[in-house]
Amino acid sequence: MDKVIDIEERIPSLRDRRKKRTNRKFVALLLIFLTLLAVLLYSQSKYSEIQTITIEGAVLFNQKSYQAASGLVIGDSMWSFDTRAVAQQLEKLEWVEKASVKRNWLTGVEIDLKEYVQMGYLDRGNSYQIVLSNNLALKQPVTVIDGPIYSNFDDEKKRGKLIDQLAEINPEVLQLISQIILDSKEKDADFVTLYMNDGNEIHGILSTLAEKINYYPSVIAQLEEDQKGIIDMEVGIYFRSYADAYGFAEEAPEDETAEEE
Repeated sequence: MDKVIDIEERIPSLRDRRKKRTNRKFVALLLIFLTLLAVLLYSQSKYSEIQTITIEGAVLFNQKSYQAASGLVIGDSMWSFDTRAVAQQLEKLEWVEKASVKRNWLTGVEIDLKEYVQMGYLDRGNSYQIVLSNNLALKQPVTVIDGPIYSNFDDEKKRGKLIDQLAEINPEVLQLISQIILDSKEKDADFVTLYMNDGNEIHGILSTLAEKINYYPSVIAQLEEDQKGIIDMEVGIYFRSYADAYGFAEEAPEDETAEEE
């Protein structure tokens, strides 16, 4: 026979359940209220504003220039911008290969830049322009240079061919190049003359420059000490001393000069 439960016994249990449900609702509403209040207070405080903007990888231009290009301003809301949109804005700069933007904690923004590599300097007569690995010649002229000079390479297509060749040259050879001059009078082929930092001169053809000049270290290793001259790389590879090439008279040793006197 089923046990009959008096309604009086069920009332306290129902009351407790109702009370617990009410308490849970109250706690949930209180948490929502406190969260909204915290968000409101945060949005009105200085802790929701950009306080620092750090930029890494800026070489070609200063950090102020890049910050202006990003559109970010100290004091703006930390949540008023899209990081990817800012990165895309920076990548529109012709000299920027890649950019990334991220929020750093609550009040900082960090920008990482990858600029195109600086390859050398375009000779403009009275000034020089930085040439980048994407064949861009920056408009801002420079007076101090610390890399190879490219003369007669105003034509973008020929300069592009040069950049492609330089990208294939071994770094240890590339750093020895002081100047590259394109023979502007020759129409059949792009003959170039290279002046090296160690005093030698190279004659070559632009289309085969990288292939030939990578042998440069082994060529000069076969020369006598302090022997300088022209290394012809137009067809084969052979060396001529400056005395043979230009008819310079070799200096007589000091002891022989003394005997003649």
